[in-house]
Amino acid sequence: MKNLSQLSAAVVTAFLSLNAGAQTAAEFKVPPDSSIPSGPRGLAIQEGKKLLTETHQRLPKNVGNGLNCTNCHLAGGTVANSSPWVGIWGVFPEYRSRSAKINSLQERVNDCFERSMNGKALPYNSPEMNNILAYMQWLSSGVPTGVSVKGRGFGAIDQKLKPDASHGKLVYAAKCASCHGADGLGVKNPAGGYAFPPVWGKASFNDGAGMARTFTAAAFVKHNMPLGQGGTLTDQEAVDVAEFFTHQPRPVYPGKAKDWPKGDKPKDARS
Repeated sequence: MKNLSQLSAAVVTAFLSLNAGAQTAAEFKVPPDSSIPSGPRGLAIQEGKKLLTETHQRLPKNVGNGLNCTNCHLAGGTVANSSPWVGIWGVFPEYRSRSAKINSLQERVNDCFERSMNGKALPYNSPEMNNILAYMQWLSSGVPTGVSVKGRGFGAIDQKLKPDASHGKLVYAAKCASCHGADGLGVKNPAGGYAFPPVWGKASFNDGAGMARTFTAAAFVKHNMPLGQGGTLTDQEAVDVAEFFTHQPRPVYPGKAKDWPKGDKPKDARS
């Protein structure tokens, strides 16, 4: 009996160890372009990347503002702490508290089209959706199914801080206006689109987007902005400037009243 008990304990310990290991975040590795296969799948991957980096130009019927997906998912979704797409393939379907249900990756993509892009959803079986998924699948090459990567999302921010929009206005003028404009309306590219995206106004994300939330925006700003100088702002500066620009005029998302149906609405969600 003693040996059996010892064996049982060993089995339980090994199981717990394996389970803990399975939950450990995977290393963040972007596959090289040379690994894109030839043939139809390779073409789909390349087209998917184009759709996500030139979204406004290539999907005008689905984009209702002046943004591209890569304005937030930087460098084609390959930058840690800027909501990268590396590893995203294997973590969906996934429960999301905002909808209080399991979401497919297609639903998650369309959520961004309807909110961040202030536009319309793509048909699930459309070539465009499949190309986008092919690109995300390729970016996730080598990441175990069901495991998040290090750097997923927007990174950490101190949510105990009290936002100060007045101070945020000063931070914006000093650190952000040179790229996004003093009026927040972005800087247009003479060839079309925006050289630097608008952070408020009718050409920006709507108030149902995750980026319209103070602490979500603050985490992105903290780790990625000013462009090329991520990590130079303090948490307080990031929270303050996010409180300032997220509450500037922007399109209204009509469905946001249905968000968080279980009553667990975050304190910074727009009403």
